[in-house]
Amino acid sequence: MRILVSNDDGVFSPGIRALAQVAQEFGQVRVVAPDVEQSAMSHAITVRTPLHYQRTPIDGLEAYRVDGTPADCVALGAHHWEKVDLVLSGINLGLNIGHNIWHSGTVAAAKQAAFLRIPAIAFSAPYSDDVPDFSVYESYVREVIAMFLQLPETPLLNVNFPRSPRGTRWTRQSVRHYEGLVIPGEDPMGRVHYWFSERPRQGVEEGTDRWAVENGFVSITPLRLDLTDEAALARAQAQLDAGLTSS
Repeated sequence: MRILVSNDDGVFSPGIRALAQVAQEFGQVRVVAPDVEQSAMSHAITVRTPLHYQRTPIDGLEAYRVDGTPADCVALGAHHWEKVDLVLSGINLGLNIGHNIWHSGTVAAAKQAAFLRIPAIAFSAPYSDDVPDFSVYESYVREVIAMFLQLPETPLLNVNFPRSPRGTRWTRQSVRHYEGLVIPGEDPMGRVHYWFSERPRQGVEEGTDRWAVENGFVSITPLRLDLTDEAALARAQAQLDAGLTSS
């Protein structure tokens, strides 16, 4: 089995090494990741400048760095390594739950694989000022990969770890509403600058990724690429049909 490993924290992130080392138990591993941090890049792709793909061995791993986005890395990795069987993204330094899924580069790398019809899993862990002890997640990474390989009809998973896992839960994405904030400040030169921040308007919803992590469970959320609101589509079609009937 050929397993491509990527991330958005950069090729030298300790999280990607931890993930690649577990992945080696399942097959041949190649790391292809950004040369610098690309957090919150979402599914951006590079279209107006050329990209470079440079060999960068890391701790005995076959690895390459790309001067592009996480999605670029997966696209180039799949191009250079034919018949990739599985893509793993992470382990991200910071959770990707709820609305963060929309702008996560870690999740985007996995989505890019799914676009290419390659099964993929994104892994994320809580942010820490110190290097996290990724060994506490190893058994869960192993468990999720083994389970995922038995689910051929599930193309894309988003997995988030609490600090001290006590089990796993299948979850849905949290969709609670947030209040966006713009916080002004001043740099050392006296110039005004701004930070984007947020705060929740609602409490956590049971059964969601956020609820699982807050309660000590590894959250496993199946994602899909089709963003169509089926209920809204059905309502719109029903209204259209009713209008045609009345006329």
